[in-house]
Amino acid sequence: MEMATGEPGSPTREGMALPQEQAGLCPTDTGGDELSTGPEEQEELLAPQSNGPMRAADGQGDAQEELSDKELSDSASTDNALEDSSEFGRPLGVGACDPGGPPAPSTHRDEDVTAASWRARRKHIFVLSEAGKPIYSRYGNEEALSSTMGVMMALVSFIQSGDNAIRSIYSDDRKLVFVQQGPLVLVSVSRTLQSEQQLRQELLYVYYQILSMLTQVSITRIFERKKNYDLRRLLAGSEKILDRLLNLVESDPGFLLGAVRCLPLPASLRDALGTLLQKAITPNLVFSILVARSQLVTAVQERAVIEECRLEPTDLHLLLNLIGASSAFQAGEIWTPICLPRFNPDGYFYAYISYLDAECTVCLVLLSTDKESFYAVSDCKKRVEEAMRTQGSLQVLSGGPQSPSYGVGQVGVPDLRHFLYKPLDIPENYRQLPQFTSPELEGPYCSEEEQHRLFDLYHYLHSRIHSTSRPLRLIYHVAEKETLLAWVTSKFELYTCFSPLVTKAGAINVLTKLLRWIKKEEDRLFIRYPPKYSTTPNPGKGAKGGRPDGAENGFFAGL
Repeated sequence: MEMATGEPGSPTREGMALPQEQAGLCPTDTGGDELSTGPEEQEELLAPQSNGPMRAADGQGDAQEELSDKELSDSASTDNALEDSSEFGRPLGVGACDPGGPPAPSTHRDEDVTAASWRARRKHIFVLSEAGKPIYSRYGNEEALSSTMGVMMALVSFIQSGDNAIRSIYSDDRKLVFVQQGPLVLVSVSRTLQSEQQLRQELLYVYYQILSMLTQVSITRIFERKKNYDLRRLLAGSEKILDRLLNLVESDPGFLLGAVRCLPLPASLRDALGTLLQKAITPNLVFSILVARSQLVTAVQERAVIEECRLEPTDLHLLLNLIGASSAFQAGEIWTPICLPRFNPDGYFYAYISYLDAECTVCLVLLSTDKESFYAVSDCKKRVEEAMRTQGSLQVLSGGPQSPSYGVGQVGVPDLRHFLYKPLDIPENYRQLPQFTSPELEGPYCSEEEQHRLFDLYHYLHSRIHSTSRPLRLIYHVAEKETLLAWVTSKFELYTCFSPLVTKAGAINVLTKLLRWIKKEEDRLFIRYPPKYSTTPNPGKGAKGGRPDGAENGFFAGL
């Protein structure tokens, strides 16, 4: 198999159905130069490309020309040389630009950073470079916050001068958490109930989302050549992707539990859909992922790859967030490079992304290692879509009259308001994604404020259960408006919310009924036996002792 290099560049594909402007690239960017790589540098990449960058969709724009090492050296002698040039290309979906469209709506970056309302925010996230250059701020403009970020970098540098690393600062009502990853420094300033460990995990999600667009090797090389490079040039337009990620982190339990939510489906239907994906394959196809309403329906993985490692929940969260953050993905077939940082932070997959229904609720994602396989992968999608329409499964997945989602009332316990359940007793040889299930939120948690309050309580219980100094197995917590119980065993991790008058004995009695219901419904709630396929001529080669043809070309080097 062939893995794309970590070079950021024009990722679009000739013949792609989506015009370049809609795909998220500025027309003025198509002729920009890529960061050049000599033979020695290419050997360090996972899979060096020898046939040059791809052209823009529908033939728009010229192929990007590479800049020689000498030219790069000459241009770097001027402070603003890189900032004023188009040296580094941008991945698809980053730097969205539509000059003829309506003006961009007001965002949190328009806030006055001197106002009391800005200081009163529950949580701030900052990303900056080692040189103190601002890269991202969740609230307020980065330029207006440059002095604040400079102070943060001064703290980091001061502690580093003593051969130490700053991890956190605590005040009366705030936690400051620092994470340094290579040349990037990420800082969280929080007034929530989240633990330092949870805040650090959120910062890593932000870092991984940046890697998914640029790759680790590209970022490292950029700052090795120019330490004060302004990375915002490459990330321009991607703020909404990071904003949406941080909103999800605070409201989607999957980020907290390190698991993905599966769409509840009859086992027979899920198996039938998995079989469709198993049959619709082409060489170098690695993952086939079917998603409905941001929930996983099924994920099929190439047999040889699953012997090496599985698809991580973090990578799937980042992929789905990227798709959901831009309406461009709803306009047609998308063919774009994307990095899965937990799978391999230094290389790109080529992702084919297409919605299968008019409401854009059912999405098929096919990940290949061959940049020239757009038409072959597109044919796989057509076969899947035709088969799904024939069997009538599209209407079920898109939330028709028989929506597969469920409410807490189906459990049959009046005092139970909500729960999160993550099974832990999964045989390792299945190599499947960690999963969780939870009912849809209902009253009294319909408003955004009440939902935030509930998830704050879940975060608190999770931090106590997973405390590094004093972990607990069972917690009974009486809050102002509800009672909660968290329980972790070798078989499951469970967080439950009850009405306020439920006693501890009553809560445990409810848990017994809940666990019986989950056991009865587990084939509908979870992917029990993840399907696999093989794109190699001899499937037997995919056993633990072997690899498919092409596996030694660098793709597996980072695993």
